[in-house]
Amino acid sequence: MFDFNRYPDIKFIAGVDEVGRGALVGRIVTAAVILLPGSQIRGLSDSKKISVKKRTILYDEIIRQSLDLSIGYAEVEEIDRINVFHATMLAMRRAVDGLSITPNYVLVDGTHSPKMIYPTKTIIKGDCIISEISAASIIAKVTRDQEMINLDLLYPQYGFAQHKGYPTKVHINNLKKYGATPYHRRSFAPVLNTLI
Repeated sequence: MFDFNRYPDIKFIAGVDEVGRGALVGRIVTAAVILLPGSQIRGLSDSKKISVKKRTILYDEIIRQSLDLSIGYAEVEEIDRINVFHATMLAMRRAVDGLSITPNYVLVDGTHSPKMIYPTKTIIKGDCIISEISAASIIAKVTRDQEMINLDLLYPQYGFAQHKGYPTKVHINNLKKYGATPYHRRSFAPVLNTLI
């Protein structure tokens, strides 16, 4: 757990999280969020544990109670070229670099963080215990889910609006049936197998 009392001079804490790392299609989406001092947003948690309706409500509340926020992406071509781990680190760095306010400290969900010029700490399950990371998780999740809903309009046969690009049985079966779209990650085995 991050002990804020040990760092009384920190004014701007940015929380960072990613969504879409394990998906077979689409970009990795990351968010960096600096909440307003003293903000109280009830119900923040890991975005995957929150219903779609509640996520949407929290998304709007986070926008209202953020001092600054930024979204970073790693494109499908980058994921295939440099691998998903490095693409995730790149997207996280882009999110933080996109902030207009310079953070004093960056808290990243998980066990790895990108190399940055800011003091940084990784926190396992940070999206469940740190408000800034939870907020980033929700912003990234809602943003990426909307991208998948938009992609579903272009390719309705794949069911992107339902599985959001993750390797569900329905997605794998449709991938085998229809082949890969230009938005599929060709370095991922289930997609690569359809191209051989």
